[in-house]
Amino acid sequence: MSTRQADAAAVTAWVGDAIMAPSMHNAQPWQFTYAPGTGRLLLHMDMTRSMPHTDSDNRGMHVSCGAALFNLRVAAAHAGWSAHIRPLPDTADPRLLASVEFVEAADPEPAAVLHPAIGRRRSSREPFTEEQVPAALLDALSGAARSEGASLSVLGAWQVEAVLDVVEEAEQDEQLSPEARAEIARWTGAGVRGPEGIPVHAFGPRRHGGRAPVRDFSVGRPVPERRSAVFEHAPCLAVLGTAQDRPADWLLAGQALERVLLQATADGLSTSLNSQALEHSELRWLLRDPHSGATASFPQMLLRLGYGPMVPPTPRRDVGDVLDIDEEG
Repeated sequence: MSTRQADAAAVTAWVGDAIMAPSMHNAQPWQFTYAPGTGRLLLHMDMTRSMPHTDSDNRGMHVSCGAALFNLRVAAAHAGWSAHIRPLPDTADPRLLASVEFVEAADPEPAAVLHPAIGRRRSSREPFTEEQVPAALLDALSGAARSEGASLSVLGAWQVEAVLDVVEEAEQDEQLSPEARAEIARWTGAGVRGPEGIPVHAFGPRRHGGRAPVRDFSVGRPVPERRSAVFEHAPCLAVLGTAQDRPADWLLAGQALERVLLQATADGLSTSLNSQALEHSELRWLLRDPHSGATASFPQMLLRLGYGPMVPPTPRRDVGDVLDIDEEG
């Protein structure tokens, strides 16, 4: 292996791929700093993008930043480099989530093949067809999660019903919380400022049939000319979980989540994420109760998988806004 440092232009390109990752309400809560002299890239949480009412422990921010880390790994591998990640390197600074060093590799990690999926991955709030996802594809997605140290449990029919009941309860709780509604409004629709958040065009149609768990970001606000549609009656749902529930596990969950999403995209699947129930501690545990259909691991995200139309991307901040080059570091 060479000891040559990755140049700033290459790292800038890799961070450009990293920030295509999904994040809660598309808040994009990451800030990178690269020191060409040491070859070290640091990832911090951007606390100006925190959500104290719906993500009080910053679990969602960790998951989002973990997803960005996986994209970074894929981008570096695609260019022939390995990204060596040291998670949570400074106990005195909880905002510092990872330190990354890049090494030229003769045999980059196999995840490099997922690079084309980074730009094609979308979070879809459109109806999916009733076509069943083949078991072989679902097994491969479960394997993708396992390869990152997480689990992906595809729910059976009765398990789906139990989980949908929990999601509906979370929706009702959200409607009764002015603080939660205000926080969502800040990051969606007319509250969006600049290349962040979820614009109205990404809300998807209002559901007037079916039971797919698609979050309605209008939260009671009028959305002129928004159409309505029938969603799946038997959605394909899966719960991503980790063995423990510490900040390091949340970061791991984000990497596993993005690996699953990129693999699903490469396999021609549409995907969407739902964190509503996970934002309520008393409801989150219902997703891990074996009687409710989830596994005994700690649930980190609810995924919806299927076949749906291609949707436009949500906006992204410019790389220059999320990456600082420290020439003296």
